Amino acid sequence: MDADTLNWPFFETWHRAFAGQLQSWAERELAGFHGEGDVDHECRRIVRMLGEAGWLRHVVPAAYRGTQQDAHGTSGKIAQPDASGPPADSLRSLDVRSLCIARETLARVSAIADFAFAMQGLGSGPISLFGSNDLKARYLPAVATGTAIAAFAISESDAGSDVTAMRTTARRDGDHYVIDGEKTWISNAGIADHYVVFCRLGDAEREYIAIVVEPGDAGFAVTERITTIAPHPLGTLRFTGCRVPAGRVVGEPGRGLRVALGTLDVFRSTVGAAALGLARRALDEALAHAATRKLFGKSLDEFQLTQARIAQMATEIDASALLVYRAAWTRDNGAARVTKEAAMAKMYATEAAQRVIDSAVQLLGGRGVVAGHPVERLYRDVRALRIYEGTSEVQSLVIAGQVIGAHAS
Repeated sequence: MDADTLNWPFFETWHRAFAGQLQSWAERELAGFHGEGDVDHECRRIVRMLGEAGWLRHVVPAAYRGTQQDAHGTSGKIAQPDASGPPADSLRSLDVRSLCIARETLARVSAIADFAFAMQGLGSGPISLFGSNDLKARYLPAVATGTAIAAFAISESDAGSDVTAMRTTARRDGDHYVIDGEKTWISNAGIADHYVVFCRLGDAEREYIAIVVEPGDAGFAVTERITTIAPHPLGTLRFTGCRVPAGRVVGEPGRGLRVALGTLDVFRSTVGAAALGLARRALDEALAHAATRKLFGKSLDEFQLTQARIAQMATEIDASALLVYRAAWTRDNGAARVTKEAAMAKMYATEAAQRVIDSAVQLLGGRGVVAGHPVERLYRDVRALRIYEGTSEVQSLVIAGQVIGAHAS
């Protein structure tokens, strides 16, 4: 994060320390990670690194942040960098500003590291926010130490932004639920140690359930891996009479949609934070190039057209940051829902990042489209952010609904 941003009133002193320490660590440890080799191995390695360094404790509530025994086979509290977090046990739930700071900082250095961090949060988020104490104790400490990988399974081939269109079902059978159906576009498919799966409850049209599935459960299979322009573990899950103990239900049976939307409400603003990190890196690259590239006897940054483009990039970055951290601050200060604020942050920051990165490619000219150049990778990395966790078009509908509803009330 930029020092000017950290001086905004959204942050506590420990947020500023956390941002600085994470940035130093990420620049030292993650600069070579881009997800372009064995992406499964790279994600597992990054998750373990994030856990061992103590950063993943921010994705779970304080009481479930694990011990070093989970990561290293020795007892004692998980390592905590000095002053990078609040006093122990001061947060009963999740601090969204920390999640946003982490995603912005990691994305600026390595998009695949941001992905790995984000999925530890989103994949365990339903348990953190709605799970029983038993579920939290069973799954969250290993997530925090990086010894287990989490996944969030809601999307289907005909049910993406419209989650109510899902057709995967779960029916009660004694002390188990039996799941049938298919999920696709699932991040961490094939490498996750648990999946929070959202299903229609039996034949009911408006009742849903969230339930934790483990890879060893009978009737569960990863049937396809999906390759995208910015590689990360992505695939299709199939459930064929998959039997899961009823004790793994997250929240109340029949109210699974509340679990899904409540989790997305918390994590949606963090998508905007990741976009913000990518945009900041694009501006860094553009400024460095413009200062040294000579054209007609002058450096590129001496031309007014270049200056106008840089001014627009910088303004959109600051506007994105204000929306992202407004949403996070609002949630952290007790708002039950931040549906409008998070949708605004996600929609604007991801769309703005696409424009900022496109401008960086344009300023770099031919260098900007060379495979493997930082801005070329950014161009691929940013595109999916305008789609997942609700497309920009769906965010527009959400925002409009909130604004119109408030006016009518």
